[in-house]
Amino acid sequence: MMEPLILDAVLQDKMWGGTRLHEQFDFELPSDHTGEAWVASGHDHGLTVVNNGRFKGQNLAQLWQSQPTLFENDDVNRSFPLLVKILDAQQNLSVQVHPDDEYAAIHAHELGKTEAWYVLNAEPNAHIFFGHNAQTPEEFAALVDAGRWDELLRTIDVKAGDVFYVPAGTLHALGAGVMVLEVQESSDTTYRVYDFDRRDAKTGELRELHREDAQAVMTIPFVAEHPDIETKTSENIDVTNLVEAEAFNIVKWHVHGNAEMLKAAPYTIVTVIQGEGQLVVDGQTYDLKRGITFILPSDVSNWRFTGDVTMIASTPGKASI
Repeated sequence: MMEPLILDAVLQDKMWGGTRLHEQFDFELPSDHTGEAWVASGHDHGLTVVNNGRFKGQNLAQLWQSQPTLFENDDVNRSFPLLVKILDAQQNLSVQVHPDDEYAAIHAHELGKTEAWYVLNAEPNAHIFFGHNAQTPEEFAALVDAGRWDELLRTIDVKAGDVFYVPAGTLHALGAGVMVLEVQESSDTTYRVYDFDRRDAKTGELRELHREDAQAVMTIPFVAEHPDIETKTSENIDVTNLVEAEAFNIVKWHVHGNAEMLKAAPYTIVTVIQGEGQLVVDGQTYDLKRGITFILPSDVSNWRFTGDVTMIASTPGKASI
Protein backbone atom coordinates (compact mmCIF):
# COMPACT_ATOMS: atom_id res chain seq x y z
CA MET A 1 0.00 0.00 0.00
CA MET A 2 1.35 3.38 -1.01
CA GLU A 3 0.99 6.07 1.67
CA PRO A 4 2.64 9.30 2.80
CA LEU A 5 4.57 9.49 6.06
CA ILE A 6 2.90 12.24 8.10
CA LEU A 7 5.26 13.60 10.76
CA ASP A 8 4.79 15.12 14.21
CA ALA A 9 6.97 18.20 14.72
CA VAL A 10 9.48 18.50 17.56
CA LEU A 11 9.38 21.94 19.21
CA GLN A 12 12.60 23.49 20.53
CA ASP A 13 12.84 26.12 23.26
CA LYS A 14 15.21 28.99 22.36
CA MET A 15 16.02 32.19 24.22
CA TRP A 16 15.26 34.16 21.05
CA GLY A 17 11.95 32.40 20.30
CA GLY A 18 8.33 33.38 20.90
CA THR A 19 4.78 32.12 20.38
CA ARG A 20 4.15 32.61 16.67
CA LEU A 21 4.69 28.93 15.87
CA HIS A 22 1.41 28.34 17.71
CA GLU A 23 -0.33 31.43 16.41
CA GLN A 24 0.47 30.74 12.76
CA PHE A 25 0.85 26.96 12.61
CA ASP A 26 -1.11 25.73 15.65
CA PHE A 27 1.86 23.85 17.11
CA GLU A 28 1.68 23.05 20.82
CA LEU A 29 4.54 24.99 22.39
CA PRO A 30 6.72 23.96 25.34
CA SER A 31 7.16 27.61 26.39
CA ASP A 32 6.64 31.23 25.37
CA HIS A 33 10.19 31.16 24.01
CA THR A 34 9.79 28.49 21.35
CA GLY A 35 12.13 29.17 18.48
CA GLU A 36 12.10 26.11 16.25
CA ALA A 37 9.76 23.43 14.97
CA TRP A 38 11.75 20.52 13.57
CA VAL A 39 9.16 19.24 11.12
CA ALA A 40 11.25 16.55 9.38
CA SER A 41 14.28 15.29 11.26
CA GLY A 42 16.34 12.15 11.68
CA HIS A 43 18.79 13.98 13.97
CA ASP A 44 19.20 12.76 17.54
CA HIS A 45 18.53 16.25 18.91
CA GLY A 46 14.93 16.12 17.67
CA LEU A 47 13.60 12.98 15.99
CA THR A 48 10.27 13.40 14.20
CA VAL A 49 7.83 10.50 14.50
CA VAL A 50 5.36 9.16 11.91
CA ASN A 51 1.75 9.54 13.10
CA ASN A 52 -0.13 7.50 10.47
CA GLY A 53 -0.26 4.20 8.65
CA ARG A 54 1.79 1.08 8.96
CA PHE A 55 4.85 2.91 10.33
CA LYS A 56 2.99 4.90 12.99
CA GLY A 57 5.14 5.49 16.07
CA GLN A 58 8.49 5.01 14.32
CA ASN A 59 10.88 7.92 14.02
CA LEU A 60 12.59 9.00 10.84
CA ALA A 61 16.02 7.67 11.82
CA GLN A 62 14.55 4.24 12.51
CA LEU A 63 12.76 4.15 9.17
CA TRP A 64 15.84 5.33 7.30
CA GLN A 65 17.72 2.29 8.61
CA SER A 66 14.98 -0.36 8.79
CA GLN A 67 13.09 0.54 5.60
CA PRO A 68 15.79 1.83 3.24
CA THR A 69 13.73 1.15 0.12
CA LEU A 70 11.32 3.89 1.19
CA PHE A 71 14.11 6.38 0.46
CA GLU A 72 16.15 4.49 -2.15
CA ASN A 73 18.83 4.45 0.55
CA ASP A 74 21.75 2.17 -0.26
CA ASP A 75 23.79 2.94 2.88
CA VAL A 76 21.97 2.41 6.19
CA ASN A 77 25.11 3.36 8.12
CA ARG A 78 24.79 7.01 7.20
CA SER A 79 22.29 9.39 8.78
CA PHE A 80 19.12 10.71 7.18
CA PRO A 81 20.69 13.59 5.26
CA LEU A 82 18.14 16.41 5.47
CA LEU A 83 16.46 18.41 8.22
CA VAL A 84 13.53 20.80 7.74
CA LYS A 85 12.61 23.43 10.34
CA ILE A 86 10.38 26.43 10.85
CA LEU A 87 12.10 29.17 12.88
CA ASP A 88 10.43 32.05 14.73
CA ALA A 89 12.96 34.76 15.59
CA GLN A 90 11.42 37.10 18.14
CA GLN A 91 14.93 38.35 18.90
CA ASN A 92 18.11 38.32 16.84
CA LEU A 93 19.79 34.95 16.61
CA SER A 94 23.50 34.78 17.34
CA VAL A 95 25.75 35.71 14.43
CA GLN A 96 27.13 32.33 13.47
CA VAL A 97 28.70 30.11 10.87
CA HIS A 98 28.49 26.39 10.12
CA PRO A 99 31.25 24.02 8.98
CA ASP A 100 31.35 22.10 5.72
CA ASP A 101 31.14 18.31 5.64
CA GLU A 102 34.90 17.75 5.84
CA TYR A 103 35.48 19.99 8.89
CA ALA A 104 32.35 18.75 10.66
CA ALA A 105 33.31 15.10 10.18
CA ILE A 106 36.64 15.69 11.92
CA HIS A 107 35.57 18.10 14.66
CA ALA A 108 31.87 17.33 15.30
CA HIS A 109 31.47 13.79 13.93
CA GLU A 110 28.42 14.70 11.85
CA LEU A 111 27.51 16.35 8.57
CA GLY A 112 28.33 19.94 7.82
CA LYS A 113 25.53 22.44 7.56
CA THR A 114 24.58 24.09 4.33
CA GLU A 115 21.07 25.52 4.55
CA ALA A 116 18.51 27.65 2.75
CA TRP A 117 15.73 29.94 3.99
CA TYR A 118 12.29 30.66 2.59
CA VAL A 119 10.92 33.72 4.40
CA LEU A 120 7.39 33.01 5.64
CA ASN A 121 6.78 36.29 7.45
CA ALA A 122 8.73 39.43 8.25
CA GLU A 123 7.71 42.39 10.37
CA PRO A 124 8.22 45.88 8.91
CA ASN A 125 11.93 46.79 8.71
CA ALA A 126 12.97 43.24 9.70
CA HIS A 127 16.32 42.11 8.38
CA ILE A 128 18.83 39.29 8.35
CA PHE A 129 22.58 39.31 8.83
CA PHE A 130 24.08 37.75 5.71
CA GLY A 131 27.78 37.80 5.03
CA HIS A 132 30.51 40.23 6.07
CA ASN A 133 32.75 42.95 4.67
CA ALA A 134 36.20 41.64 5.64
CA GLN A 135 38.55 40.99 2.75
CA THR A 136 41.16 38.97 4.66
CA PRO A 137 41.22 36.76 7.77
CA GLU A 138 43.37 39.41 9.48
CA GLU A 139 40.81 42.14 8.80
CA PHE A 140 38.02 39.87 10.02
CA ALA A 141 39.85 39.16 13.30
CA ALA A 142 40.63 42.84 13.83
CA LEU A 143 37.02 43.93 13.36
CA VAL A 144 35.79 41.18 15.70
CA ASP A 145 38.37 42.01 18.37
CA ALA A 146 37.39 45.68 18.21
CA GLY A 147 33.67 44.91 18.34
CA ARG A 148 33.08 46.91 15.16
CA TRP A 149 30.03 44.88 14.21
CA ASP A 150 28.32 47.57 12.15
CA GLU A 151 31.37 47.68 9.88
CA LEU A 152 31.76 43.91 9.71
CA LEU A 153 28.23 42.58 9.26
CA ARG A 154 26.10 42.90 6.15
CA THR A 155 22.36 43.27 6.69
CA ILE A 156 19.52 42.75 4.21
CA ASP A 157 15.90 43.84 4.66
CA VAL A 158 13.57 40.91 4.01
CA LYS A 159 9.95 40.23 3.17
CA ALA A 160 7.72 37.18 2.84
CA GLY A 161 8.68 35.07 -0.17
CA ASP A 162 12.38 35.94 -0.16
CA VAL A 163 14.81 33.04 -0.60
CA PHE A 164 18.39 32.81 0.66
CA TYR A 165 20.94 30.08 0.03
CA VAL A 166 23.36 29.83 2.97
CA PRO A 167 26.25 27.49 2.17
CA ALA A 168 28.58 26.29 4.90
CA GLY A 169 31.10 29.01 5.72
CA THR A 170 28.59 31.86 5.43
CA LEU A 171 28.39 34.25 8.41
CA HIS A 172 24.68 34.74 9.08
CA ALA A 173 21.79 35.22 11.51
CA LEU A 174 18.06 35.77 11.40
CA GLY A 175 17.03 39.16 12.72
CA ALA A 176 14.17 39.85 15.11
CA GLY A 177 10.72 39.61 13.54
CA VAL A 178 11.61 37.08 10.84
CA MET A 179 10.04 33.64 10.41
CA VAL A 180 11.52 31.20 7.92
CA LEU A 181 11.23 27.66 6.70
CA GLU A 182 14.75 26.25 6.68
CA VAL A 183 16.02 23.26 4.71
CA GLN A 184 19.46 22.09 5.74
CA GLU A 185 21.86 19.21 5.97
CA SER A 186 21.13 17.12 9.06
CA SER A 187 23.53 18.81 11.46
CA ASP A 188 23.29 20.77 14.69
CA THR A 189 26.82 22.19 14.72
CA THR A 190 26.99 25.97 15.08
CA TYR A 191 29.95 28.26 15.77
CA ARG A 192 28.90 31.56 17.35
CA VAL A 193 30.87 34.69 16.53
CA TYR A 194 28.69 37.32 18.26
CA ASP A 195 25.68 37.00 20.55
CA PHE A 196 24.78 40.64 21.30
CA ASP A 197 26.29 40.20 24.80
CA ARG A 198 23.33 38.12 25.96
CA ARG A 199 23.50 36.06 29.12
CA ASP A 200 22.23 32.53 29.61
CA ALA A 201 18.99 32.67 31.61
CA LYS A 202 20.00 29.67 33.74
CA THR A 203 23.63 30.47 34.50
CA GLY A 204 23.72 34.23 34.14
CA GLU A 205 26.92 33.86 32.13
CA LEU A 206 27.60 35.21 28.67
CA ARG A 207 26.86 32.52 26.10
CA GLU A 208 29.85 30.66 24.74
CA LEU A 209 31.47 31.89 21.54
CA HIS A 210 33.49 29.75 19.13
CA ARG A 211 35.66 32.25 17.29
CA GLU A 212 38.59 29.92 16.56
CA ASP A 213 36.39 27.31 14.90
CA ALA A 214 34.33 30.02 13.23
CA GLN A 215 37.31 31.66 11.60
CA ALA A 216 38.63 28.25 10.52
CA VAL A 217 35.48 27.56 8.48
CA MET A 218 34.55 31.10 7.42
CA THR A 219 34.43 32.04 3.75
CA ILE A 220 36.66 35.13 3.41
CA PRO A 221 36.02 37.24 1.43
CA PHE A 222 32.28 36.64 1.32
CA VAL A 223 30.55 36.19 -2.04
CA ALA A 224 26.76 35.77 -1.99
CA GLU A 225 25.18 32.99 -4.03
CA HIS A 226 21.80 34.02 -5.43
CA PRO A 227 19.32 31.26 -6.34
CA ASP A 228 17.93 31.28 -9.86
CA ILE A 229 14.18 31.35 -9.17
CA GLU A 230 11.81 30.30 -11.94
CA THR A 231 8.07 29.55 -11.94
CA LYS A 232 6.34 27.20 -14.36
CA THR A 233 2.57 26.89 -14.50
CA SER A 234 0.71 23.78 -15.58
CA GLU A 235 -2.85 22.65 -14.99
CA ASN A 236 -3.94 23.95 -11.56
CA ILE A 237 -0.42 24.16 -10.11
CA ASP A 238 2.41 26.70 -10.11
CA VAL A 239 5.85 25.17 -9.54
CA THR A 240 8.60 27.57 -8.45
CA ASN A 241 12.17 26.32 -8.35
CA LEU A 242 13.77 28.00 -5.33
CA VAL A 243 17.13 26.29 -4.77
CA GLU A 244 19.17 23.67 -6.61
CA ALA A 245 22.23 22.64 -4.61
CA GLU A 246 24.51 19.68 -4.00
CA ALA A 247 22.81 18.80 -0.70
CA PHE A 248 19.16 19.52 -1.54
CA ASN A 249 16.65 20.94 -3.97
CA ILE A 250 13.71 23.13 -2.93
CA VAL A 251 10.54 24.01 -4.84
CA LYS A 252 7.30 25.77 -3.97
CA TRP A 253 4.01 24.25 -5.08
CA HIS A 254 0.89 26.43 -5.25
CA VAL A 255 -2.14 24.26 -6.00
CA HIS A 256 -5.40 25.87 -7.09
CA GLY A 257 -7.84 23.13 -7.96
CA ASN A 258 -6.95 19.53 -8.84
CA ALA A 259 -3.32 18.80 -9.67
CA GLU A 260 -1.81 15.45 -10.58
CA MET A 261 1.90 14.93 -9.88
CA LEU A 262 4.49 12.24 -10.59
CA LYS A 263 7.52 11.15 -8.59
CA ALA A 264 10.70 12.97 -9.62
CA ALA A 265 13.08 12.15 -6.73
CA PRO A 266 13.84 9.24 -4.37
CA TYR A 267 11.60 10.91 -1.76
CA THR A 268 10.06 14.32 -1.19
CA ILE A 269 9.58 16.21 2.10
CA VAL A 270 6.56 18.54 1.93
CA THR A 271 5.48 21.26 4.39
CA VAL A 272 2.19 23.12 4.01
CA ILE A 273 2.77 26.85 4.52
CA GLN A 274 -0.55 28.34 3.43
CA GLY A 275 -4.14 27.37 2.72
CA GLU A 276 -6.01 24.09 2.97
CA GLY A 277 -6.55 21.11 0.72
CA GLN A 278 -6.25 17.38 0.35
CA LEU A 279 -3.57 14.92 -0.68
CA VAL A 280 -4.80 11.78 -2.47
CA VAL A 281 -2.48 8.76 -2.56
CA ASP A 282 -3.57 5.29 -3.72
CA GLY A 283 -7.24 6.22 -3.32
CA GLN A 284 -6.82 7.50 0.26
CA THR A 285 -7.42 11.16 1.11
CA TYR A 286 -5.38 13.09 3.68
CA ASP A 287 -6.38 16.56 4.88
CA LEU A 288 -3.80 19.31 4.54
CA LYS A 289 -3.52 22.52 6.52
CA ARG A 290 -0.78 24.94 7.42
CA GLY A 291 2.00 23.34 9.48
CA ILE A 292 1.55 19.74 8.33
CA THR A 293 4.69 18.02 7.05
CA PHE A 294 4.75 14.70 5.23
CA ILE A 295 7.17 12.62 3.21
CA LEU A 296 6.25 11.05 -0.11
CA PRO A 297 8.48 7.95 -0.02
CA SER A 298 9.95 6.11 -2.97
CA ASP A 299 7.02 3.75 -3.46
CA VAL A 300 4.59 6.66 -3.99
CA SER A 301 4.90 7.09 -7.74
CA ASN A 302 1.99 9.49 -8.25
CA TRP A 303 -0.42 11.57 -6.19
CA ARG A 304 -3.03 14.28 -6.47
CA PHE A 305 -3.62 17.55 -4.65
CA THR A 306 -6.93 19.39 -4.36
CA GLY A 307 -7.82 22.74 -2.85
CA ASP A 308 -6.02 26.07 -2.57
CA VAL A 309 -2.78 25.25 -0.81
CA THR A 310 0.87 26.32 -0.91
CA MET A 311 3.68 23.94 0.02
CA ILE A 312 7.47 23.85 0.18
CA ALA A 313 8.88 20.58 -1.17
CA SER A 314 12.45 19.44 -0.50
CA THR A 315 14.33 16.60 -2.17
CA PRO A 316 17.87 15.29 -1.74
CA GLY A 317 20.57 16.73 -3.98
CA LYS A 318 23.32 14.70 -5.61
CA ALA A 319 25.46 14.76 -2.46
CA SER A 320 22.60 13.45 -0.30
CA ILE A 321 21.51 10.47 -2.40
